[in-house]
Amino acid sequence: MASQARGIFRIGLVEDHSTYALGLAALLSNEPDLELVAIAQTANELIENCTDLDLVVLDLRLADGSSPRANVVALHEHGINVLVLTSGDDTYLIRSAARGGVLGVVLKSEAPSVALDAIREAAAGRTVATMDWAAAIDSDPGLSEVQLTDRQREVLALYAAGEKASSVARRTNLSVETVNDYVGRIRRKYAEAGRPAPTKMDLYKRALEDGWLPLPRRHDGRGRSSTSDGRGAN
Repeated sequence: MASQARGIFRIGLVEDHSTYALGLAALLSNEPDLELVAIAQTANELIENCTDLDLVVLDLRLADGSSPRANVVALHEHGINVLVLTSGDDTYLIRSAARGGVLGVVLKSEAPSVALDAIREAAAGRTVATMDWAAAIDSDPGLSEVQLTDRQREVLALYAAGEKASSVARRTNLSVETVNDYVGRIRRKYAEAGRPAPTKMDLYKRALEDGWLPLPRRHDGRGRSSTSDGRGAN
């Protein structure tokens, strides 16, 4: 990018906690080679407003419930590398982001110097290897990824989210028979990978594990959204 030629990396931030966004902005303001040019609360919002970026720093759990993998894939489609910063150590979310192709995962609890080093490395297109990232990926070596076509992922996302085959057929312009055939093929692929999904709930779990569905949200009674494990967005 032109910014790299001038020795300045253009950074975007996807973060829905204003306190942390302000903190990172203040941290980067003192770095002549790192320019924070865009802040958004969702990946889609950032993409709509700014794609001329060398790197996006992405929070794992956002209030819109979007999956880390889907966000990373969307940013990659616009040629943007991604580094994850998170206050949590949720291994499921880290695996989801890793499958999307992030350059690394850094905890918000790390010293500012560690975060800055990670941002510089990732902005230059280099992998940022950390113990937290490696531990999350290695914690479940049996979680083999299942390769699905774009059409199969579309059917899985709708069907596993609760739609009936007839509804999936209408929304995808497929016949009910074709939808049922896709579901059967998907189940066979998961079974062959050692991750059987004989029921609709099993398919829902597999779709969450692989990042094809957004994270489930609920309200905690105080107006805040949280994920199904009861934790608020971090």
